[in-house]
Amino acid sequence: MKKIFLTITLFASLTLSAQDKMITKTGKITFEASVPAFEEVKGKNEGVTCVLNPKTGEIASLALMKGFRFKLALMEEHFNENYINSDSYPKSTFKGKIENFDTTALTATAKDFTIKGKLELHGKTNEVTSIAKIRKTDAGIEIITNFYVNADDYAIVIPSVVKSKVSNKVKVKAEFIVK
Repeated sequence: MKKIFLTITLFASLTLSAQDKMITKTGKITFEASVPAFEEVKGKNEGVTCVLNPKTGEIASLALMKGFRFKLALMEEHFNENYINSDSYPKSTFKGKIENFDTTALTATAKDFTIKGKLELHGKTNEVTSIAKIRKTDAGIEIITNFYVNADDYAIVIPSVVKSKVSNKVKVKAEFIVK
């Protein structure tokens, strides 16, 4: 009887703590490293996980590198094999906090919030700060942010043959609706 009670209590506490978090597994991350007058270098991943603790403003996301899709299959192959080395570095993670986050202050009109945290990519971790537009929607809480990363900061080497065609400064856009 004690085992049953303990099991039920444990399950109930896990369920309650899980309800404190909001999540999506269909977030989107788009990055672009295009250079004017050359072929567009742009990848998009629509299967990104994001978890938000609405009480503390803590936020985390995970993107699988092989989930990025490109206009050209050859670009996707080069991205995974030559730049990101997806077999060795299969994922990218972000862990941070939304400053002064208060869900009760959210409305249908987006408000600017600062997100600070650590982005791990290609085996390197760096601090990232970005402004996010956050609003309440019928589907949940929408979070949209844009920021830049430098390939050099993550030890991503752009071969000299294509250095003039691929930007070292990469624009990143993340879009999540957590519920």
